[in-house]
Amino acid sequence: MKLAIIVGSVREARFGPVVASWIAEQAQQHGKFKVNLIDLAEVDLPLVLGPEPPAIATTDSRPAAMRELTAALDEADAFIVVTPEYNHSFPASIKALIDWHYTEWRAKPVGFVSYGGMSGGLRAVEQLRLIFAEMHAVTVRNSVSFANYWELFQEDGTLVEPEPTQVAAKELLDQLGWWGEALLDARTDNPYQP
Repeated sequence: MKLAIIVGSVREARFGPVVASWIAEQAQQHGKFKVNLIDLAEVDLPLVLGPEPPAIATTDSRPAAMRELTAALDEADAFIVVTPEYNHSFPASIKALIDWHYTEWRAKPVGFVSYGGMSGGLRAVEQLRLIFAEMHAVTVRNSVSFANYWELFQEDGTLVEPEPTQVAAKELLDQLGWWGEALLDARTDNPYQP
């Protein structure tokens, strides 16, 4: 199953790549996923969008530089969004990614790995659940969050106490795997038409 892991932060000196590398390793060890890491800091993702709904962006209406990103999202069977929490919400880069794409999310599962201060990014995740519902995606119940992440990771990017978070990651990946297979079968047998 093709799993796209999306690194949402584009800030300088961001921590997102450390968290994304960790969950990518967990996904590879899980054994059910072929992982594709998408770092939004490496993508030309304009904040100026195309036409207003109901005109939906199509591959032809997107900037040429976005074609590889669009193809990667379209090919994915499941997603994990790695998000920090900025001002009780998620970064604008994630919203731009979602808004530039529409059909690529449909009838596919989305999981979340978040990091932040005391809440561990959970407020960002709760808001993203609402947005992905509008995209006709299915968000899985379990997530992984890192509260006060700077205390949890060592300088080499490994966790100080890995076991509890590895259990949480396995539960998230199990749910993504189940939903990913179920929705892939459903999309194959009966293409989703909202």
